[in-house]
Amino acid sequence: MYDLIIIGGGPGGYMAAERAGHAGLNVLLIEKRALGGVCLNEGCIPSKALLHSAKVLDYALHGDAYGVLIDPKSKSSIKLDHKHVIERKNNVVKTLVSGVKSLMKANKVTVVYGEAYIVDVNTVKVGEEVYNGNRLMIATGSTPIIPPIDGVKEGVDNGFCVTSREILDLEKVPKHLVVVGGGVVGLEMASYYNSAGSKVTVIEMLPKIAGAMDGEISTLLMKSYQKRGIEFLLNTKVTAVTKDSVVYESAENGGTKSNGAESKSGVASNSKSENNTGTIKADKVLLSIGRRPLVDGYGLENLNLVLENGAIKTDIHGQTSLPNVYAVGDVNGKYMLAHAAYREAEVAVSHILGKRDAMRYDAVPSVIYTSPEVASVGETEESAKAKGIDYGAVSVPMVYSGRYVAENAVTDGICKVVIDKKYRNIIGVHLYGSYASEIIVSACMMIEMQMRVEDVQKFIFPHPTVSEIIREAVFKI
Repeated sequence: MYDLIIIGGGPGGYMAAERAGHAGLNVLLIEKRALGGVCLNEGCIPSKALLHSAKVLDYALHGDAYGVLIDPKSKSSIKLDHKHVIERKNNVVKTLVSGVKSLMKANKVTVVYGEAYIVDVNTVKVGEEVYNGNRLMIATGSTPIIPPIDGVKEGVDNGFCVTSREILDLEKVPKHLVVVGGGVVGLEMASYYNSAGSKVTVIEMLPKIAGAMDGEISTLLMKSYQKRGIEFLLNTKVTAVTKDSVVYESAENGGTKSNGAESKSGVASNSKSENNTGTIKADKVLLSIGRRPLVDGYGLENLNLVLENGAIKTDIHGQTSLPNVYAVGDVNGKYMLAHAAYREAEVAVSHILGKRDAMRYDAVPSVIYTSPEVASVGETEESAKAKGIDYGAVSVPMVYSGRYVAENAVTDGICKVVIDKKYRNIIGVHLYGSYASEIIVSACMMIEMQMRVEDVQKFIFPHPTVSEIIREAVFKI
């Protein structure tokens, strides 16, 4: 009899197993594919390996901006070896998966590979083997949404349409990649394949990219992408996929317009079309419109758990509608981010151990690892306004940071701080520029601790660092 059975070895699952095992619980972890889940095997980590290679290429091509000169005759020989990039990515994943395995062993966690089937609250089957436990944790993650668009299913079957899983393992760089969805995954892959040599077109239904990201930063990011040659069709939806093309329909005044019947990229003009439709020829189509909680195929119906919007409903302790049954990570539909899953796992294990702890979502950061990076936490101006918060905001150019100027040839980055005017506490921080992903954690702490502007003004930031930009901002609000 196990103290805890965990289904799913992704960030939430293996973190819970580590914490529970370390506390002395007898833990069984069941994983269908590979430890690390989507994040480690086909998401966060492999995509960052690709993006880092693209960043190195960018530095090599534009080294003259930093006084590193390359013979113009040999500059054309600088290129990205996509095959080698994929091999390196696979080695990175292999190394980290091995690390997770070692972590499980060190904490005496029993790991079983195979498809789990829940018989009841205390019984789980894997094949013919039956396992019993006092508590159950569901960490089955999520799966890419395949939109019900004409031709998409056939496109997926023949490899013309790919998801976030397959895009990371393409053997060849497509000449023209169409990205359906301008969220984090779509933008990161658009960035990499643009650097790798693809012509990239991003189709987004909303009037802006990057989802709920701050509007000002979203605009700056899109302009940066456009300078690199990436095209955008905003306010646009895909209506069909053929064997070699994507058919789209744009809202009035939406979309990217060209003057001729067809642009050099193969994007048909919609500027003179009465119904605002067009066709884009492509070599590959990336479907990146989001993910849905993975609740099918595990016998969850035998538990009769309460679901909410297709996700398992949980409380502040990660507990479901049944005592001793927990759900962490993407499957609860709250924040589909690995770092949120880590914390949810810790909270759930604390509850199991009888420790006082609770999940809060006021300071969950989000990062887009493009070049430059984008990082955000808390309220944006748009969300604060929608909630009726009497807010104040200030945007400070990154050139206020000496280190940023010293290290960046392009200096259009910004830091935006949002405060609640009534209490003068910081409720949002949004960064566009280098090191954004590393700086944002300090902003998370400020929001988590409900720090006032005056509190942060007393912090001593190391100099010279890009993080000083937050100090600059709080003295101007």
